[in-house]
This record gives sequence, structure tokens and C-alpha cells, in this order.
Amino acid sequence: MRHKHKLILALTLITGIVFVVVMVKLKQPPERTTEQAMAIPARILEVAPLIIVTQARGYGEVLPARSWRAVANVGGRITWKHPDLESGNLISAGTRLLQIDPTRYELAEASARADIAGLEAERQQLDQEEQNTRGLLELENRRLALAQRELERVKTLVNRGALSENRLDEQKRTTLQQQQAVQSLENQLNLTPVRKEILKARLARSESALANAREDLEDTRFEAPWDMRVHQSEIETGQQVNPNQTLFIADDITAAEATVQLEMSALRNVISQIPGAPTPASGGEAHPGFTDFHQQLPLDSLTVRVHPTGAPDSHWPGRLTRVTGSLDPVTRTIQAVITVEEPYRNANPPARPPLVRNMFVQATVSAPTPGPVVVVPASAIHQGVVYLADGENRLQRQPVTLAWQQGEIAVIGDGLKSGDQLILDDLIPAIEGTLLNPKPDEPTAQWLQKMAAGE
Repeated sequence: MRHKHKLILALTLITGIVFVVVMVKLKQPPERTTEQAMAIPARILEVAPLIIVTQARGYGEVLPARSWRAVANVGGRITWKHPDLESGNLISAGTRLLQIDPTRYELAEASARADIAGLEAERQQLDQEEQNTRGLLELENRRLALAQRELERVKTLVNRGALSENRLDEQKRTTLQQQQAVQSLENQLNLTPVRKEILKARLARSESALANAREDLEDTRFEAPWDMRVHQSEIETGQQVNPNQTLFIADDITAAEATVQLEMSALRNVISQIPGAPTPASGGEAHPGFTDFHQQLPLDSLTVRVHPTGAPDSHWPGRLTRVTGSLDPVTRTIQAVITVEEPYRNANPPARPPLVRNMFVQATVSAPTPGPVVVVPASAIHQGVVYLADGENRLQRQPVTLAWQQGEIAVIGDGLKSGDQLILDDLIPAIEGTLLNPKPDEPTAQWLQKMAAGE
């Protein structure tokens, strides 16, 4: 029995050894495979320089370029009022608007005319009196000459004893009387210039009174100095008005001014596109002479449009006429005044409302760059670095310098050139040399062209 157990153990051991040998012989070597790297899909945009329309946008309110606050210079009762002299109505230039009772001022004018006529008569009388006095003086001088010769003759005869002393005294008295007559006439002539000056002063005073009367009479009539829209009217026919009382307010409709707040950096970029303008520097501070740039640069080359916020599809062309000389300390913006000619032209409310007083508007000031610049979507810049696909479709990190940013697009100053394959996706992680599967993004290319064109 013991021998039998040993035989079974030996057969089992041999069977196991045979099984192991057979399994080793039949074992296949591990299959060798080549590792394939997975390419990451990426949208790309071929860099192509474009002419970009730089823009500065801001919001503000519209006010008329000219406004007339009609104030009564004279008092009186309103005898006539134009039926359209009510708030909101349009009135053409030269239209008679209002009449204050002119009766008292017509009487004042007539009185001044009468005074002047009387003074003119006095002046003529004075001229005639001067002429008459000169004629009398000539005659009296002749009589004086005769009297003096007679006096000399009498003196000679008295000395010879041919005449008495009484006769000499009598002739002296006659000569003195004649001298007195001549002196009296000369005195009258000497006073004539003084009388003329007094008369001249009285005449000037009367002419001034006539001018005042005429001016007061003119102030009783009101006419539209230009095409206008009535903003406010608070008077009625028969109402008594006093001097310095406001009668109505009217706005000039030939021009309007929109005062808008513009970002300094955006406006500086636009201005820098004008030939001869200073190049925009880094940072947000203004060029030293920026506040008076409107006196030095040809601003007519700028394109300016004004859009009512309630009707964005309508716009009016304008002109950047001036800017304020200071910055808003909080928003760092400046106030720019944009003039719009004929703000009622082709108005068709409500689709195209006219630019009226206190309307809230958006203004756009733009100018194209002098030449093509490298412009990319701002989202493609990652902390001063862009991603490129090289010639082997592998990721390349490229540092760039940002010249300026306008909304969703950015202008690159340095680091990109025409033909570079810009990756639009934000790859995470963005490892240098990563294999890419690039695909051109045509919609983004078209969008970029429209944004650069200012559409």
C-alpha cells in the first residue's frame, strides 16, 4: 500500500512538470505596438494685416446750437400773437411772432420828432440872426469910422480956436456911443458859438430821445431771426408784460450740438490717425498738448455720426468742433462737442426722430489707420502670449506687444506677421510642441473684417 502511494505521487509530479514545459513552449511573446499621439483639434486664423477704423464712442445730450430767450425790453399789453407760437411748433425765419401795444412809444417818437423840428427851426433862426448881426456890425463900423474922422476934425478946429470945447465934448460922446453900438454887436456875435453849442447839445439830446423811442417801438415787435422750434411759450393776447419778463424760448433748428463723454484713450487713438498727430503712447494719460488739439489738427478728416439711443438705425453726420480743457476726475473722460447741421433733415418720427433738445444720443468718432495693421480677436491673447500652429502643426507660444484694444479686437504692435497661423481656442494645457489638428475658421475671419471696418 505504501509503494502504491509513492507511485501515484511520482506520476503526479511528472504530469505537472510536463504541463509546465508544454505551457512554456506554447506561450506567445507580447505583441509590440507603435504608440500614436492624439492630435488636439484647434480653430486657426491666418494673420493678415487690415486697415482698421479706429473709433471712440460716447453718450450725451443734444442741445440747440443757438437758443433764443425772448425777453421784453418794454412793457405793455400784447395786442397780437402768432397762432403757432406754442411749444413744439416749427416757425420759419422772418415770421412775425408777437406785438406789444406800440401806442406810447409811437407818441414818444412823435414828441421827439417835434422837439427836433423845433430845434432845427431855432438853429435856422440863430443862423439868420448871426447873418443879420454881421450886416449891422458892418454898418455900425462904417458909422464909427465916420464918427472918429469927425472927432479928429473937431479936435483940429478946437486947437485952432474955430470951435468951442463943448462941440468937442459932444463929438466925443457921439463917438463913444458908436463904439458902444459896435461892441454890443460884436458881443452878440461872440455869444453866437456858445448858443450854437447849447442848441447842438439840445438837438443831440432830442435825437437820442428819438433813437430810444424808435428802439422801444422796434422792441414791441418780435420776428423769428432764423428757422426755429418753439420750446416754451407762456404769454397770451391781452396779457400785460413788464420789462425783463421772459415771453418765450425758441431753438434754432439749423444746427444742434451734442455734448458727449468720450474715453481719453479711445479718442487719442482716433486723433493719432490724422496725419501729423502725435502717436498714442502707452498708458492712459493725455499728450501734453491734447486739450487744445482742435486748434492744431484738421478735424474735418474725422468721420462723426450721432445716433439717437431710441432709434439706433438712424444717424446724422456731424463735426467734432471742440473739446473741454479738463478731464472728469472720476471717469477719466472728456466732454466733446459735436455739431450736427440741419438736425431736422429727412426726419420721419418715430422711425427717424429729429435731434431735439435734451435727446439722449450715442456719438461715434472714427478715422481709418493710415495703413494696414495686424489685428486679431482680443480673446486670442492670453496674458501677452498668443498660440500659433507651426509648419508641423505643433503648438508654439509667441509673446506679442499690444498696441491698443478696441472692443473685441486688438491691434498687435510686435510679435505677429502676415501669414502666421493664429490659434483661436484657449487650449488647456497649452504645452509647447503639442500636436494639433488645425481647421480654418472662416466665420471668425469675416467677423474680424467687419469689426475692423467699424461695422
